[in-house]
Amino acid sequence: MATKNKHAIRVGLFIFIGLIFFTVGVLAIGNINKTFTKTFLIKTVFDDVSGLQPGNNIWLSGVKIGTVKEINFNENTQVEVIMKIEKKSQQYIRKNAKAKISSEGLIGNKIIVISGGTPDSAPVENGDALPIEKTYSTEKMMNTLQENNINMLTITDNLKIMSEKMIEGQGTIGKLLNDETLYKNLEHTVATLTRAAENTQELTASVSNFTKKLNEKGGFANDLVTDTIIFNNIRQSVAQLKEVISTADEFANNLKDASVDINNNTNSPLGILLHDEKSAASLKLSIQNLESSTEKLDETMEALQHNFLLKGYFKKKDKNDDTE
Repeated sequence: MATKNKHAIRVGLFIFIGLIFFTVGVLAIGNINKTFTKTFLIKTVFDDVSGLQPGNNIWLSGVKIGTVKEINFNENTQVEVIMKIEKKSQQYIRKNAKAKISSEGLIGNKIIVISGGTPDSAPVENGDALPIEKTYSTEKMMNTLQENNINMLTITDNLKIMSEKMIEGQGTIGKLLNDETLYKNLEHTVATLTRAAENTQELTASVSNFTKKLNEKGGFANDLVTDTIIFNNIRQSVAQLKEVISTADEFANNLKDASVDINNNTNSPLGILLHDEKSAASLKLSIQNLESSTEKLDETMEALQHNFLLKGYFKKKDKNDDTE
């Protein structure tokens, strides 16, 4: 029994030692492979590396191209990260490329992602420093998300209060929703504004049509604007019209002065006729007598024409008048 136990212990110990050698061999082969891979060093400086550690991966366009070699503080208490990059990837990293800290998944290990760079920029060289691309850390994003959630809750509470006031008829919108009279007034106002807009459109169309006529050659409006002869004739007509108006004003003033003189000068013939009733009555009587005398003279002449002594004379006179 003791011999069998010793044999089992030896076999187990041999297997254990074999596994150790196998593991060490695999790791050694990996290190040897890395040892024979050509690399170069570049660096970048961050204000905060968010838990980045030596050995974390470096990615370019989603492909692992190296690892973080060292992390040190500089004189400005910033963090300088030295990256060991595979030599074969050097031609794809441009001097104007940027480095940022990201993570493998949402809560995975921290990595450095190199992105950007333009073809017209030269490839990086050993010892070059890449600028950084500022990004929000997971903690900052969570804080921002929390602040947004608080703001959303506040907005939701405000909307709830507003909706309750609107339902109760408080405020302008609440009255508009619950007061039918106010709604009709608003509807009438909107209709009025609509008509005003339609009138404005018609006015604009009329102005456009008038402007079009102004630009049409041969039209009166265009001739009035562009033809200097017509414009000069109109200007002369306006000047003549002004002279006529001035003359009419002068005549009216003279007539006014004459009427004033007649009213004020009672010794003139017209003044006597206007102000002296006896003189006016006498003049009226004289005119009546003159009319009566004229009628009697006409009757006398008619009687003379029929008188046999003078009939021949009047016939001869009529013949002479017809001859002339």
